[in-house]
Amino acid sequence: MQQALARHHSIFLLILRRLRAPLILLIVLFAIAVLGLTLVPGPVVDGETSYLSFFHAFYFISYTATTIGFGEIPYTFSDQQRLWVIVSIYLSVIGWAYTLGSVFSLLADRSLRQAIAMQGFVRAVRRLREPFYLVCGYGETGRLICDALDRMGLRVVVIEVDETKLGELDLHSYSADVPALCADAANPETLQFGGLTHASCIGVIALTNDDATNLAIAIAARLLAPKVPALCRAEHTATSANMTSFGTRHILNPFERFSETLALSLHAPKASQLFDWLTGLPGSHVEQRRDPPRGNWIVCGHGRFGRLLVDAMDSEAVPVTIIDIDPKPDGIHRWVQGDGTGAASLLEAGVREATGIVCGTSSDVDNLSIAVTARELNQELFVILRQNHESNRALFEAFESDITVVPSRVIAHECIAILSTPLLAPFLAEIRRRDEEWCGALLHRLTRHLGWKVPRIRSQRVNLSSAPALYRRLMRGETITLERLLRSPADRSMALDCAVLYLERDDDDHRMTPAADEKLRPGDELLFAGTRRALEDVALIFANEHTLEYILTGRDLPGGRVWEMLAQRKHGKRSPQLP
Repeated sequence: MQQALARHHSIFLLILRRLRAPLILLIVLFAIAVLGLTLVPGPVVDGETSYLSFFHAFYFISYTATTIGFGEIPYTFSDQQRLWVIVSIYLSVIGWAYTLGSVFSLLADRSLRQAIAMQGFVRAVRRLREPFYLVCGYGETGRLICDALDRMGLRVVVIEVDETKLGELDLHSYSADVPALCADAANPETLQFGGLTHASCIGVIALTNDDATNLAIAIAARLLAPKVPALCRAEHTATSANMTSFGTRHILNPFERFSETLALSLHAPKASQLFDWLTGLPGSHVEQRRDPPRGNWIVCGHGRFGRLLVDAMDSEAVPVTIIDIDPKPDGIHRWVQGDGTGAASLLEAGVREATGIVCGTSSDVDNLSIAVTARELNQELFVILRQNHESNRALFEAFESDITVVPSRVIAHECIAILSTPLLAPFLAEIRRRDEEWCGALLHRLTRHLGWKVPRIRSQRVNLSSAPALYRRLMRGETITLERLLRSPADRSMALDCAVLYLERDDDDHRMTPAADEKLRPGDELLFAGTRRALEDVALIFANEHTLEYILTGRDLPGGRVWEMLAQRKHGKRSPQLP
């Protein structure tokens, strides 16, 4: 349930305010007991009636009213004093009972717990000194993003309106503490508390299931922190257009992205495979799946997902039959009324003659039912299966569809690509403009060199901060080509297991897959694809003067990396290294 934003910044003052009545009552009862004990006559000593001083009365009532039960008294009480002590005891019991009840009620109060959580959250965010991303929405997509950022060594701050989802944070073992708050991210004050205007905030990611909330986050980011990039999810065209109008940098629509990928698969299968190879999770293996065939297709479910896929197929002149509960004949497509879960509607749609089917409803159970029934009727059918919930992953993997579309994964992969390597986006956009022959040749060359396992993608700029050794040499006028540079620091005769995909220059002179004899310039930014070890070596070559000297000339300067490796090998031991 949506909770109101707590505005109390002093928990102590809040507690005092809520306990005002019981504390006043307790003080009044205590004062009456002490005052009465000073006025009640005590025993007669040396012919004079004794009275307790204010200090002695306060001392006695203090250990009595607090149930300590200490036995020290100045002298034996008179009956009158004993009677008053009895009254004082019962008064203190009543006062303490009321006060403790109020305290327990306050501790169980939702607003107090939220105020405490808010204050702890604000303090945790304020103490952050390393760069972090503000993630709004901790659903399936948010969890994948947080996991990826954590593996990249980046901190995250999470805002989630659903307390149940937020509780899942404790079940994941992140390398660093993740400050989290249960609140509505559409509230600008919440975003400020989350660190939107913090000096270390390097981006805000809006991944909620509500387009209105994501739009509010995008607007707040644009107005409150215009220099902070925003990645926002939008599943409706109107929302995307609104975000675009005020300059939102990255707008992510999982259905739109997949429809574009499907259209690309129908038009240029090799380009599609190249996309899959470059944007998959690093280390995973990309299968050389069969391409979506041309012919008659069936689309089950004409919602947002189904409409976009139909549009993609129309752009490639692929005939489509649509199965929907509420058919809307348009004079272009063939329509069949139904949900596709039964054989009757599938047979009416011509499933036996069809080449492919899209199971694209909003129900995972219905999609699996459609897929199983359709495959029984046509064993050669190409099946595209929409998976709405990550929890059903085992069922979808057991079916073995040709393509399984998981919206949360589509968004997560694109976010990771944008966050980790911003230069990848213009490279992929350029691929869309190339022909099938060019993409096929590039895919063959890259996979022959690096294999079909998804490579790591990294960008490297030639400047003083990230590549000081290379930058200084280029500024001195040295000519350095990619072929000379991308050699192994252990053996310069061996090439590194990486490839340069894209070269961007400040003068807008961009190069796709630059040639080996390409001369580097100061300020160049390179997009690499390769193994983890190779990309680490690239960073070392760019930054370390000794390593760069060995790569370029073969000479190993004293104290260089190669010299150290040889020295360690000679002595039969290696120095300890940090993980």
